[in-house]
Amino acid sequence: MSDLHVPGNSPVHRARPGVKLALLAVFCTAVFILDDPLVTAMSGALVALGYAAAGLRPRHAWTSLRPALWPLVIVFLAQLVLADAGTAMFVTGRFAVLILAASLLTLTTRAVDLTDSLRVGLERLSPRIPADRIALAVSLCLRFIPLVRTVLEDIRRAQWSRGLERRPLALLVPLIVRTLRTADEMAEAIEARSVE
Repeated sequence: MSDLHVPGNSPVHRARPGVKLALLAVFCTAVFILDDPLVTAMSGALVALGYAAAGLRPRHAWTSLRPALWPLVIVFLAQLVLADAGTAMFVTGRFAVLILAASLLTLTTRAVDLTDSLRVGLERLSPRIPADRIALAVSLCLRFIPLVRTVLEDIRRAQWSRGLERRPLALLVPLIVRTLRTADEMAEAIEARSVE
């Protein structure tokens, strides 16, 4: 099962996974704490520079953002009702920036390197933390993302051939069923290897 990593030799690709993970944590925290549209705009520009430095194309950013498009639309509409258009654009833009920043990490870092760095960092933080289990959970999540995307594209193609492309429920139900089935299979495989 492939991850989201896009091979490359840019400075962003060569940076240590632990450093990139720490920078992402600081970046996301700053974007949330500094509740300012100007900060969000500057953060978006910084993320765009990161994509350019990594040699990634706009289609990589769009591919990363597309699965979150409907949730972002819902957030925008909710803020539009509860507040105003300016607030809706600000909140939605902030979430989009955070998603793109996290995607930059996964696009330039192999999943195994990322989880290994996370495990080492947690072990150094405290021996009481179940670092192996947390790293395994993160690894499974990272590997599940492209799987769900592949399943979604398969279902879309199948429904397009049947003329059902405009029925969201017809897309959602098989996606949930196939995702849960795959999750059960993965859980059984982990249990068979005596991983608790």
